[in-house]
Amino acid sequence: MTSLSRNFKLLLPFLFVIISGCATTPPFDYASFRQHRPRSILVLPPLNQTTDVDAPYTYLSTITCPLAECGYYVFPVAVVDAYMKENGLPSAEEMHGVALDKIRNIIGADAVLYVTIEEWGQKYVVIQSITTIKAKAQLIDTASGEVIWQGTQAVSQGSGGGGDPIAMLITAAVAQIINTMVDYTHDLSRAAHYGMIYNTEQGFLAGPYLPPQGNDHCRPQQ
Repeated sequence: MTSLSRNFKLLLPFLFVIISGCATTPPFDYASFRQHRPRSILVLPPLNQTTDVDAPYTYLSTITCPLAECGYYVFPVAVVDAYMKENGLPSAEEMHGVALDKIRNIIGADAVLYVTIEEWGQKYVVIQSITTIKAKAQLIDTASGEVIWQGTQAVSQGSGGGGDPIAMLITAAVAQIINTMVDYTHDLSRAAHYGMIYNTEQGFLAGPYLPPQGNDHCRPQQ
């Protein structure tokens, strides 16, 4: 174990994680999802409304695993990104503008996941350091053009301190120092995906490559 890994584990007690957004939301209407039941999903590079230029690719690097574990074939995101750029679509905005019938006929995807990143990265609030990820997503069937699923991800991780102002000041300072060495957004992005995909009332239905679940919602792999 590296010294950086040891230091990170020692600081875990000072950190908290909040996953929000689903507690009071009514259950999602899965009628269109059940009707179309995609087998394969193309994830396009997200639209980025933040100032962090790395946000879309950190997001992409963490989305494939939970979708695949949920039973879907996910087109390799790096290959798709390179292919579209080589074919005259250098930006996420231009990729999002590609007609669905072209995506279906050329790439063969049953559905496309369109994502917009609304918040990404670290902020300082009084004497707390808070790292936040917020994104919204839509899954669109390429044959019909229908939105068959949509959801929101909102995850925050901040420095704690138990309400003691001195402790909060110390942990915020520590968090500021280690944030120069450790990028929390990668792990938060992964947590956001799992919270979104595996939510029992708002998440994804189980894909065709997943063993029977007892119901049609995804459940995390043991």
